[in-house]
Amino acid sequence: MGVVIFEWLASWASRRAYQRDPEAIERWQRDTFPALARQSRAEGAEIYFWDESGFRADAVQGKTWALRGTTPVVFRPGQRQSTSAASAVNAKGAFWFATYPGVLNGELFVELLKQLMHRRKKPLHLIVDGLPAHKKAVVKTYVAGTEGRLTLHFLLGYAPDLNPDELVWSYAKRTGVARRPLKTGENLQARVHEQLQNIGNNATLVRSFFRHPSVAYISDL
Repeated sequence: MGVVIFEWLASWASRRAYQRDPEAIERWQRDTFPALARQSRAEGAEIYFWDESGFRADAVQGKTWALRGTTPVVFRPGQRQSTSAASAVNAKGAFWFATYPGVLNGELFVELLKQLMHRRKKPLHLIVDGLPAHKKAVVKTYVAGTEGRLTLHFLLGYAPDLNPDELVWSYAKRTGVARRPLKTGENLQARVHEQLQNIGNNATLVRSFFRHPSVAYISDL
């Protein structure tokens, strides 16, 4: 299994936007995150990384081949179902997820946060990206109402490679419907839910998301 994990880790290539701020990224890795990790340990809190992604039944992942001089043809599944999912992951192998139709807005983000916090005993520091839905007033109101049980921290812009949850989606899309297309009558949301549930049941796999060089700055929390 370790070989399989490192095959997809090696194939995951981050796109580097020209707007990236290398100095800010270095500060995040060297100062900001280590300070948050120390604070979390002092509080007896947990740190999770959060991200969302969309799935399509007709998406094509991976590569193909053809004879020299012949244009390769990639056959796509005919079904056009789509669904969305959110997940949160931490370095100790814990994993939370939810699937939902459509796109994320502030109200839905609050509902998902409530699910994430349900019966949670320890305070949670949740690291998210700068998606507008994450910064809506309704979200700020909910977070304030948790009285310190939940704190949101925002990753730097144009640096998705700092988030190990991006690797969850890379793995899920390379090993899910793209590898085994939906059968007639099969529901994409149910398939994605099942796949994410299997990921969550495999703590070794979850911890492997933190072994990619781009997230090596994250210590064992």
